[in-house]
Amino acid sequence: MRRERGSAVVDFVLVMVLLVPLVLGIVQLGLVLHVRNTLTAAASDGARAGAPLGAGVGCPGSGGAARRARAGVGAGGAVRDERGSAPVELVWLTILLLVPFVYVMIAVFDAQRAAYAVSSASKAAARAYVQAPDTVTATLR
Repeated sequence: MRRERGSAVVDFVLVMVLLVPLVLGIVQLGLVLHVRNTLTAAASDGARAGAPLGAGVGCPGSGGAARRARAGVGAGGAVRDERGSAPVELVWLTILLLVPFVYVMIAVFDAQRAAYAVSSASKAAARAYVQAPDTVTATLR
């Protein structure tokens, strides 16, 4: 029982090293998506407010080509769509969040490896000391 004193603190630290970046990454993702949606809504509201009433895209004297280009309408009148941009954003955000997570995992595994190395080295030293015939030989080992 005495050998396990303080192990809860070590376990807590190891778990928190994983959970804190994960929670912060989720919060950051939420902030990024909130800002993106706010900017999209602001651009949409601005476009709606800036468009003069009654002037269509193809009306004479309304600057049709420039207005079509700004509105995302091609030369043939086809509207550009943004199909395929959501998977790209998902992949980009996944990479953006996974790279720091991988570094955290590598650091945790390195710390765990060092802890196991120290534990096994101390066990080997204790065995060598105990199995020695006298204290002088034990100290030399």
